[in-house]
Amino acid sequence: MRSSDAATLVRVVLAFIIAYMIIAKLLPWLAVLLVAVAFVSDGVDGYLAIRAESGGKVGFGTYLRSALGDSAARKLVKPIKEGISKHFPYGPRIDVAGDRIMEYAFWLLFLYTFFDKIGVLALFIVLIVVTRHAFADALMAARGTSSKMKTGFATAEPSSNASRALINVVKFLSFAYLILFYVLSYPAIIEYALVAVLFTIIMLRGAAEIYESTRQGSEEG
Repeated sequence: MRSSDAATLVRVVLAFIIAYMIIAKLLPWLAVLLVAVAFVSDGVDGYLAIRAESGGKVGFGTYLRSALGDSAARKLVKPIKEGISKHFPYGPRIDVAGDRIMEYAFWLLFLYTFFDKIGVLALFIVLIVVTRHAFADALMAARGTSSKMKTGFATAEPSSNASRALINVVKFLSFAYLILFYVLSYPAIIEYALVAVLFTIIMLRGAAEIYESTRQGSEEG
């Protein structure tokens, strides 16, 4: 097993452990720490894949600068990513699968903890998010991954590197605060606000990905 795939597996296992800790109301601050570890591992697996493909020539600093939009670093990392997609076509898809498993685990926990407060609204929020991911992932799989976006709208703010960083920060805050709300009875209004922001960003990125998948072919032609 590649080290990057092992990191993805760790992220999936952590999602199950965290879910159990929340439901059982065990050690909330440790659960928050594990959520942070899970999100960090999402970046680690990408770096491990780049490092392995480059034979250790790309350091973490270069990888991080490329993720933050540094043009020189991106020129160095981009052909390596293309090599990974060619030599290990399942790699990016496993990464996406790991992301979805972790995210869906937390959305189900949101449904579990908030259904008695907002009822069917919580159910439809989760259903809409799952539907958005299902269509966007399926369509993007036909084109590659979201890292290969080329159309003007898709490479704009909804799918920029800054947006990627923002959505991961908001996901972490939303899911970490969910633990504090459910286990330590923190105010629910903050979770409502975080989920509203997260839901909006997810929908915007979904629109960009779906637009990319349907327009890229015609623009390339």
